[in-house]
Amino acid sequence: MDSTLNAIEIRVLGSLIEKHLSTPDYYPLSLNALVNACNQLSNREPVVSYDEDTVLKALDSLRKKGLVRAITGPEMRVPKYAHAVEDFFNLALQEIAVLCLLMLRGIQTLGEIRGRSGRLYEFSDLSEVELTLQGLIDRQPQALVVKLPRQPGTKESRYSHLLGGKVEIEQKSVEVKYQEQPSSNDNERIDRLEKELEDLRRQVTTISQQFEEFKKQFE
Repeated sequence: MDSTLNAIEIRVLGSLIEKHLSTPDYYPLSLNALVNACNQLSNREPVVSYDEDTVLKALDSLRKKGLVRAITGPEMRVPKYAHAVEDFFNLALQEIAVLCLLMLRGIQTLGEIRGRSGRLYEFSDLSEVELTLQGLIDRQPQALVVKLPRQPGTKESRYSHLLGGKVEIEQKSVEVKYQEQPSSNDNERIDRLEKELEDLRRQVTTISQQFEEFKKQFE
């Protein structure tokens, strides 16, 4: 690419990719649909609130970089927009899906990527996810993904896209406080919850028995 993408461009491009893969019947997207896709509350980290001017500026920049194209025609009331990531980077479907997830959800582990990818691409197992990520890491002449060093207190490595440039991870010490035994208040709360759960189980059993007896009246 001529230059790296800013956060707004990444959100706009990621939203186009997601809608292409998850709802192809409603793709390409109008400006209004794209604004809603960028601002949706689910499957977005962080949640944003862009207006049309903000998205239009990002689209214009992405078009100049060759990552987005506008689609117009006499049969269209308004222009629609489509991404060109597949052709621009020469990526396979599973690679586009992984890149999309990292763009929309931020830094993630292998398990998180697989667990969130169902609407975009169905990975068979974690090894397929890892193989796909490795292909994006080893890609020449430009890597699109980086494997980050494990943070203190974590067991799994995480991955990030590189469309916004080099990823800066601030290493922070993790303070972990251990409590040898639950406090008296904790014990009381646990006892109360266990008692309530047992009461609910008895109620369900009683209701089930009553229902069975009621059914027998009509057999």
